[in-house]
Amino acid sequence: MPKSGSTSKITRRTALAGLSAGAALLAMPRLGRAADETIRIGFPTPLTGPFAAEARDQVKCAELAVKLVNDKGGVGGRKVELLVRDDKLNAGEAATRTLELIEKDKVHAVVGALSSAVQLAVNEVTRARGVIYVSISQSDTINEAKDFSTYTFHEALNPHMTTAAVARQTLKKGMKVAHLVADYAYGHEMLRGFKRAQTAIGAETVGEILHPFGAADYSTFMPRLMSLRPDVLCISNFGRDQANAIKQAVDFGVKQQMKIVVPVILHNQRLAVGPDVFEGVVGGSNYFWGLETQSKSAASFNAAFKAANGGAIPTDYGAYGYSGVGSLLAAMQAAGGTDTDKVVDALEKLQYDLTKGPQHYRKCDHQSVQSVLVLESKKKSAMANDNDLFAILANDAGSDDMLRSCSELGHAT
Repeated sequence: MPKSGSTSKITRRTALAGLSAGAALLAMPRLGRAADETIRIGFPTPLTGPFAAEARDQVKCAELAVKLVNDKGGVGGRKVELLVRDDKLNAGEAATRTLELIEKDKVHAVVGALSSAVQLAVNEVTRARGVIYVSISQSDTINEAKDFSTYTFHEALNPHMTTAAVARQTLKKGMKVAHLVADYAYGHEMLRGFKRAQTAIGAETVGEILHPFGAADYSTFMPRLMSLRPDVLCISNFGRDQANAIKQAVDFGVKQQMKIVVPVILHNQRLAVGPDVFEGVVGGSNYFWGLETQSKSAASFNAAFKAANGGAIPTDYGAYGYSGVGSLLAAMQAAGGTDTDKVVDALEKLQYDLTKGPQHYRKCDHQSVQSVLVLESKKKSAMANDNDLFAILANDAGSDDMLRSCSELGHAT
């Protein structure tokens, strides 16, 4: 999702035009591998660093998706193995680990990443080698024609989708909006999304303040934000940055003056600082366990995760790991194996419902069309139990209308 400032740029190859994006496999005929070997899925994610809590949840849910398939005999009788690697939230590290996964570990596909820069670095390596990559990191960039390939699929929501959904629930014509934005790709993409949504609604931006990635102290920003006297403060950052920024905003009394909204409200960060700090904060999400009362697939996902993890509940970013790997394996089943072109074709035709309702990958950019939740953090007295963190304000059904058009993204139509 976010892009770390410590990332390094990966040189593009010019011979990538015409590559296909798909569900994480190398074409077996090209490598001459046996048809009965174990299917290996590479899974780079930042197990160390400020997004480690979300990354660990991704791994748990990806492992669950693999377990459930293996318990049923695997893919065409072939067992599946998940190879997890720590990308350390660094694009150079991610590229190195991905290259090792492909060349040394001979993975058939790659799923993962939790940073804009990291996912683009992984994508550079996979598409250059004809390997299907399913990204589970929020980004608008990976959908654009310059970064797309036939082998690239984007399972996560993107900033355009989440900011639009949150804005519809929180902004009204004539409102004044201030923005506190992490100064890297994720923050800038979310700011762009919010401003686009504001224009459509008729809300006015009164100020934008950038903060560095990994900031610990927000005290210099809060008086400036309060002096703008906005109706709404949009905080666009991720991981521990979100928890720290919201906590310090509350300490300064910001919530007494304005509503706080975020593009993505994070389960683990809400747990980290408690209900009093997050009370009333509104944000978008791909998943919340409370959907089980509305969705049979959510109930099944929750039950399977609890059974495998001592009664714990799955989280938002965990769900990405499950659906990213799960959709890939479903496409392999439909394709009858791991032939890259066949799996790409199967992914493009796939209609799947793994965690919350129907999803499919749009043809032009391989973005997963899916529902977007808008959640509001509950006050402690309204929580039925320790896991009852959020109220669901909206559950916008997935549709192409949520997305930027194919032509806007630079794809031929």
